[in-house]
Amino acid sequence: MTNVFSNLFFDAEAPILYEIDALIVGSSPATRRMKQMLTAVSPSDAPVMLSGDTGSGKERAATAIHQASGRSGKLVAVNCAAIPGELLESELFGYEKGAFTGAEEQRVGLIEMADGGTLFLDEIGDMPMALQSKLLRVLEAREIQRVGGRESIAVDFRLITATHRRLTDSVAEGKFRADLFYRINVLPVPVPPLAERLDEIPELIDRMLSDHTKQHPHANLPHFAMDAIERLQAHNWPGNIRELRNVVDRAIVMFPGRMLHAGEVDNFLLLIETEGENTGKGPGSGFAVGDQDAVLKMLRDKGAIDIRLILRDMEISMIEGALQMCEGNVTGAAQALGLQRTTLIEKIKKYGIQKP
Repeated sequence: MTNVFSNLFFDAEAPILYEIDALIVGSSPATRRMKQMLTAVSPSDAPVMLSGDTGSGKERAATAIHQASGRSGKLVAVNCAAIPGELLESELFGYEKGAFTGAEEQRVGLIEMADGGTLFLDEIGDMPMALQSKLLRVLEAREIQRVGGRESIAVDFRLITATHRRLTDSVAEGKFRADLFYRINVLPVPVPPLAERLDEIPELIDRMLSDHTKQHPHANLPHFAMDAIERLQAHNWPGNIRELRNVVDRAIVMFPGRMLHAGEVDNFLLLIETEGENTGKGPGSGFAVGDQDAVLKMLRDKGAIDIRLILRDMEISMIEGALQMCEGNVTGAAQALGLQRTTLIEKIKKYGIQKP
């Protein structure tokens, strides 16, 4: 499948690729393949099926497709697993006044709301069989009837579905309609798990912190030292990007303005057993200034290091140490570090360091 997409003319879709790059973080091979596929499928009206583990970012991929599609309507997202089966039909199709007990007024359904836009059915594998046949009829006829109504209402929407299940197994077991599966699986796009995107964790954290700042402009954000990033990259991430977002949210609440190291990650953020795991020590992967043997070992082990992160971590640690020694006195800390007081104040603000 990848070869089919890779042969498309991506140069002609440069604006679409820009839209998708703005929403989807990362440049690993797995993410680049996904972005190429999203770029290829976005202009089409054909159904897209996103497959991937829970929490891997399927809804963000659906949002990228919709925004790059140029459709004038809105994206309407429905989690089929979160709505009881007996209510899902009325939510999708809407209902007329008096259609059932409690239907005191007419209600427009989610499919109708997606007219001119995109309907995203997440976890479609959990949709009841009876409703699957009705959805198939909608896709064939491009019209719906509200529950309790007789009038047919024309609808024009792009369908995107998502699942963490192997729907082929569900079809074989008789739990999912084969005809519907083939109707919605026209353009399959796999969404890679975070375990295949570990190098992107710093980028993902930066995006999450940036998104938080947009909502809370005066928030005092934490900073992740290099050894903290390495510890996060050593985790297996069963909850994928959703789990990483929980870790970042936890860090924002528990450590505002603090520099986080591997110890904080292990003891407060991941909340898992870490016995026997190498967590590292100290800032910037735990080597001291002038420790050439440690630097050489790191270069041999990793092949490459980000010296900017290491220098940043060391600078923050020295400032925090000087402030601690001087009991929060900025003038004394500046003298201890050989800096101008104004320079130290600028660095404290830049890194969001909390004075003791």
